[in-house]
Amino acid sequence: MSWTRAFILSSLSILLIITCKYLVSMEGIRAARQVFMAESDASNFFSQKRRSRRSPKSYAEVQAEQRMKRAASERRREYNEEQRDEYENYLEEDRDEVNERSRETNEQLREYHYDGLYPRFYWFH
Repeated sequence: MSWTRAFILSSLSILLIITCKYLVSMEGIRAARQVFMAESDASNFFSQKRRSRRSPKSYAEVQAEQRMKRAASERRREYNEEQRDEYENYLEEDRDEVNERSRETNEQLREYHYDGLYPRFYWFH
């Protein structure tokens, strides 16, 4: 009985290790695609003629710059939106906590000052 349990446990652990290695390698491939440029772009990278500083930019250069600016703007917008959402959640929790504390304090004061009459006499002057 114990050897079957040991066999199953070892085979499950080996399966887990293989799965983890596979997932890590797939993530590495995905990250490499984002970091490195395509072969066609890489082969033309150094052979392209550079333009002088005063010559106008090509349409492709302008488009590439605009894409980079849009991507940076989008990342900045998402980051600011995430920060704003976190701050709003924090404020909401803080307000709830403050309201709860003040409500508890008011209830304690009412219980302390209650004179046994209902409705309380100092409410209706």
